[in-house]
Amino acid sequence: MSQRRFHFLRLDEDRYQPTEYAQSHWGPDHLNGPAVVGLAAHALETLYGLDEFLPARLTVDLFKAARGVPTTAKAELIRDGRRVRNSECELVQDGVTVARAVLVQYRRAEAPRGAEWVRPFGPSMPAQLDETRGINIGSAGKGWTTAIADHQNAERKRSFSRTIDVVDSHESTPFVRAAMVAEGTSLVTNLGTAGVGYINGDLTVALSRLPVDEWIGLEADSHWAAEGISVGAATLFDRDGAFGTGLVTAVSNPAAQIDFGNDPFPSRTR
Repeated sequence: MSQRRFHFLRLDEDRYQPTEYAQSHWGPDHLNGPAVVGLAAHALETLYGLDEFLPARLTVDLFKAARGVPTTAKAELIRDGRRVRNSECELVQDGVTVARAVLVQYRRAEAPRGAEWVRPFGPSMPAQLDETRGINIGSAGKGWTTAIADHQNAERKRSFSRTIDVVDSHESTPFVRAAMVAEGTSLVTNLGTAGVGYINGDLTVALSRLPVDEWIGLEADSHWAAEGISVGAATLFDRDGAFGTGLVTAVSNPAAQIDFGNDPFPSRTR
């Protein structure tokens, strides 16, 4: 067994056992979003990824809370086109589908002629990275820290993080890392003065390229909420600049609202 931390232990070809690192803040037997998204991304890329194609969009619908039980990843190639590849994955626990993911891959090619509008993007970066921790959080007036509780305010949020591996003995690929970090769109858009009271039911991550290394940033772009439903969007970036977008929809969950000032996992990396 590897010394690196990981969310799942592989049991056989398509079955995985969640570890303690996959546990969610939402409940004692719930899996966290990055773990679920990461497993779907890992399965789809492992089976159907090709070097000449970019995994450009991953959409994951989170049907119900995944639990700490053996999980089967059932994947299928839907379309094997010359320029576009489409595949799907279901995560199944005890015969019930808890999440479904759709991956769209595009063949890499030369850019078309001409120039297009590009939104200026230059987020602040942490002056120093604490290599012993996997996440840095920033907000206006607070700067960068490693404690989410420091940023329970009504300001714009950003993160700069390094994920743990999804599966034992398999170092996560740039695509899988980007998908896992993008799941944090819910955190950087829904974190408020009383913590996080919205739970996301999906994630869409769209990538124009892959991240250059393990450290990936996420900056909130928008947050709209009404009648207990929120929509959040964020930009993914790395040391070379912006490269993608995360989008989540979420529903109010005040009965289980997460107050990071009373965090049960204060030292856990994501």
